[in-house]
Amino acid sequence: MHHLDTIIAQLLASGIELGKRILIASLIYLVGRYVVKWLNRLFTKILERRRIEPELKTFLESLCSMVLNVLLFIAVVGALGIETTSFAALLASIGATLGMALSGQMQNFAGGVIILLNKPYKIGDFINTNGVSGTVKEIQIFHTKLLTVDNITILVPNGSISSGVLTNYSQQELRRIDFTVGVEYGTSVDKVRATLVDIIKTDSRLLQEPEPMIALSELADSSVNIIVRVWTKTEDYWPAYFNLKETVYKTFNDRQIGFPFPQLTVHQSDK
Repeated sequence: MHHLDTIIAQLLASGIELGKRILIASLIYLVGRYVVKWLNRLFTKILERRRIEPELKTFLESLCSMVLNVLLFIAVVGALGIETTSFAALLASIGATLGMALSGQMQNFAGGVIILLNKPYKIGDFINTNGVSGTVKEIQIFHTKLLTVDNITILVPNGSISSGVLTNYSQQELRRIDFTVGVEYGTSVDKVRATLVDIIKTDSRLLQEPEPMIALSELADSSVNIIVRVWTKTEDYWPAYFNLKETVYKTFNDRQIGFPFPQLTVHQSDK
């Protein structure tokens, strides 16, 4: 009986001790979450004061958040009574096992560093990579966040971006509009050229330097194709492009310049 009382007393003592540790660990977690958020905000303010580049800023913010959360996790584990030294050894052995499984994430981290060093794009650029296009919103430690033209957020792994093909539509100051318009056979090419010159001059977004090019490019089956190449500022590209098409359609109709349509001539043999 005395032995049973001793066991019960030990269990109660162990339970009370475990309860204390769980309570302390819970308090550390709750307070720690608040402290982590506060430190993240403080770190962000420091970066803003130092006028860090937006690309590096988002990368460092995500890295700081990850490190602080790892430290909080270790503190909670320590409060539960698990020796941090043995826990660190356990993490090291687990890390070796997970290293191969997470090798892709390490490649993404390395890719993020390469992107920050080489700067193939920056926040606000419109890019195409890995079959998707969008405006760069953030460069995180593992992914780059893109916002598509239809307002969809896409996370693209940094590793695939740094090692793959990337098209940056925003890097250059100027961009060329290539536009082909077909007219009916028998239409005066000089009249078409003069009309296109007038159209280009009406839109201030279409630049006169570099000089626009207007040339007959193809004698197609049903049309005479005229190619127009005109430069514009990169930020004006799409508005200028669509306005050019609409103005060509309206002006050609006003000046009686006909657009072709597919024709098929059928020859009937006499029997």
